[in-house]
Formats: sequence, structure tokens, C-alpha cells
Amino acid sequence: MMEGLARLLDLTQAGFAGFVLVFMRVGGVMFLLPAFGDNAIPARVRLGLTIAFTLVVWPMVADPARSPDPARPLALMMGIEAGIGLLLGLSIRFMVFALQFAGSVAAQSTSLAQVFGSGIAPDPMPAIGNLMMLAGVTLAVVSGLHVKAALLMARSYEILPMGLPVPAADVAAWGTARVASAFALGFSLAAPFVLTAFAYNVSLGAINKAMPSLMVAFIGAPAIVAASILLLLLAGPLMLTFWHARLDEVLALPLGMPR
Repeated sequence: MMEGLARLLDLTQAGFAGFVLVFMRVGGVMFLLPAFGDNAIPARVRLGLTIAFTLVVWPMVADPARSPDPARPLALMMGIEAGIGLLLGLSIRFMVFALQFAGSVAAQSTSLAQVFGSGIAPDPMPAIGNLMMLAGVTLAVVSGLHVKAALLMARSYEILPMGLPVPAADVAAWGTARVASAFALGFSLAAPFVLTAFAYNVSLGAINKAMPSLMVAFIGAPAIVAASILLLLLAGPLMLTFWHARLDEVLALPLGMPR
């Protein structure tokens, strides 16, 4: 009987250690996960969401083959798991950065950079950037971001086993590629506004050259503002659809090299 209790106690300790390690990885993801990890969410609510995600992910990875190595210090493995979680969270957060960058480029191109949003983001951003970010995150949430994020956390153990560090060279290559991909995506989303602003400035220069006495700036400013709002109305759904498709690719393969 005592031997059975000792064996059960060992299994309980191993299971608790595995739960703590899963919690650390899930916590790293939740810290950067859009909507669920934003500063607008109270800390207690975020903690409760992290525990809830852990309870969902832990049974999917509670496999003896994936159990932590008892010979390694638990504190070290906790730090490794938190770092892996932050990498996974960054892969998703970079997509939000792409939307913010696209909104900033669009606002700078169409002379709307001085119109700031209402403080949705922690840093001041143009209203277009806030609108695009809020619309994109809302679209992701209503499309099942919580389910996709839970599957991402569970599948991550197939690529990155529990408690094993990630090579620094791989992290550097992955981070560089992700940042470059985020900037490329953001500029691609803002391309309609950049092209519209280019055509506007060329037309304004030609009119000013033909009629130097005409105050083209007073005539052109309302035109570019109206054109940018109309363009956002027409191109916004297509931009968000394209962005959401790229987000699904990142959620399906978070540590893969982006296209």
C-alpha cells in the first residue's frame, strides 16, 4: 500500500511540474496575444484566462513522452518555457504591428497623421491605425482566435519539446524574418493609400505649374482627405480579409519562415 501511495505521489509531482511548465508557456503567449493580453484587460481577468487556456492545453500535451526531465532544474525549464511562449506570442503580435504600421503609413501619405485616435493602443497612433487595428483584432476574435491560439500552443510541443532551449541562431533568423515580413505586409496593406497620395501630389504639382497663382493646397487638402476616407471605405474590407488570411497562416505555422 505504501509503495502504491509513493508511486501515486511521484506521478502527482510529475503532473504538477508539467502543469506549471505548460502554464509558463501559455502565460508567455497570453502576455502578447491580441485582445486577451492587452493592457485594457484587468490583470485578474488575464490571469484567469491564462489558467483557463492552461487547463485546455495541458490535457492535450499530458503525455509521458513529453513529461519534463526530472534531472533538469525546474526553475531553468520554467524560464525556457516562458521564453518559448513569448516567441509564440510575438509571432502573433507582429501581425498587429503590421496593421499599426499600415495605418501609420496610410495616415502619413494622406496628411491624416495629425488626427490621433482615442487611446485604444498604449502609444498614440493616427486614427486610421487605431481603426485598422481594432477592426483586425475584432475580426480575429469573432473568427475563433481563442480556439486557434489553444491549438497553436498544443502543436508547439511537437516542434519545441517541453523544457528544451531553442538555439539562439534559429531565434535570430526567425526574428529577422518575422520583422521583415511584418514591415512588408504593413507596406503592402498601405500601398493603395501610398499610390493615391503619389497621384495626388503629381497632379497638384502639375496644376501648380500651370497656374502658379492658384492656392492649390487649400483646394487639394479637402480632396485628399475625402479620397482617403473613401479609399478606406472601399479597400478596408479587402485589406482586412488579406490580413486575416495571413494571420491564419501564422497561427497554423508560428515558427515557420514567413513568405
